[in-house]
Amino acid sequence: MTFAYPIWLLIGGVAILLLAAGYILISRRRQRYTLRFASLDLLDKVAPNRPRATRHIPAALLLIGVALLTVAVAGPTQDVKVPRNRAVVMLAIDVSLSMEATDIAPNRLAAAQVAAKQFANDLTPGVNLGIISFSGVVNVMLSPTTDRTAAVQAIDSLKLDERTATGEAITAALKSIEAFSKTISGVEGPPPARIVLMSDGKETAGRPATDAAKDAKAAGVPISTISFGTDHGSIEIQGTRQDVAIDEQSMRDIADLSGGDFHSAATAEELKSVYSQLGEQIGYETKQQDNSRPWVVWGTIVVALAAAGSLLITQRIP
Repeated sequence: MTFAYPIWLLIGGVAILLLAAGYILISRRRQRYTLRFASLDLLDKVAPNRPRATRHIPAALLLIGVALLTVAVAGPTQDVKVPRNRAVVMLAIDVSLSMEATDIAPNRLAAAQVAAKQFANDLTPGVNLGIISFSGVVNVMLSPTTDRTAAVQAIDSLKLDERTATGEAITAALKSIEAFSKTISGVEGPPPARIVLMSDGKETAGRPATDAAKDAKAAGVPISTISFGTDHGSIEIQGTRQDVAIDEQSMRDIADLSGGDFHSAATAEELKSVYSQLGEQIGYETKQQDNSRPWVVWGTIVVALAAAGSLLITQRIP
């Protein structure tokens, strides 16, 4: 918890100390005056039931109430998670032939589809999600939308093809984000945007991914990259077994150049976990929210109890 006006904590603390000191001084002064004008024998006869320690309860409650109200005046705030209802996310999925490798059962693409659908369904409802598939050719399967059924259908329709044009996929994602932002930009400006890029290998076609990543950085669109697969994956091409190890370094470079973050997943469960983390990161933002209400409520209640206790216990306002 933080405070918008912390100076009031100092002011309130000094005020509470002065009130406490004043109460103690007045109590001692009253004692001295009582003893000055009456003997102890006379006091025993006139007032055999002396005030007990309970007479201090109202004063203690008053000080506590003032302390609570002081915290309220200081403007306490707390971090709260707020949905990014205007955000746009482009999910780019590699569908090159290497995604047919079975090092992740039943194969990389099938496991990626399951995790991507879970990501789509779990994403904050207000986030606009678009789907891109890329091999040697880039296809915008779905423009940004909050329709999760359409997103799932697009993911289910992914098909394998030759080559890997990672840079072209990033460029297509940036264009989709730009076009969508123009339709909803208003007083609040363009919506926050992000590209989630999942691939298992090195680019083999199109413009360099590093150049596209720099464009994303310039556009203020970070790229979260996911390297999916293992170093012992292989596929069969025209009767020949060919190794298709992952290329993590290229994914790291794209993330770094765009101002995004890198993730790796060597199993289907790890991929789901990565998507879950990204969904939480993308779908929500942390904001400071005023938290003074409970302090005001409890402070008022305690001060009211102090006033009631003063009337019932000491027959006077403390």
